[in-house]
Amino acid sequence: MHVTMRRYESIDQSRASEILKKAEENLVPALSELPGFSSYSLVDSGNGVMTSVSFFDTAAQADESTRLSSSWVSEQNLETALPTAPKITSGPVVVNKTRELVQA
Repeated sequence: MHVTMRRYESIDQSRASEILKKAEENLVPALSELPGFSSYSLVDSGNGVMTSVSFFDTAAQADESTRLSSSWVSEQNLETALPTAPKITSGPVVVNKTRELVQA
């Protein structure tokens, strides 16, 4: 499994709700259709900072998600809302634990 984190800073806070809505309606469905998709989360840390975390099976698939995300920013006309390029951290997951779902 491979993870990519994209940290966006200096976000136009007056457009935060627009970014979140567009991400939920457009970006997440597009990412979830990519091969190897496992999960995606977007964290709003406040003060103009948001971080996305996505999990894919391989590094190549995770890299494709970064290309898709970059294109999405342009397609959604969010360049002024997200004025700086994200800081990207990516690598293989070396330790992971998730809660097991219990069937009722």
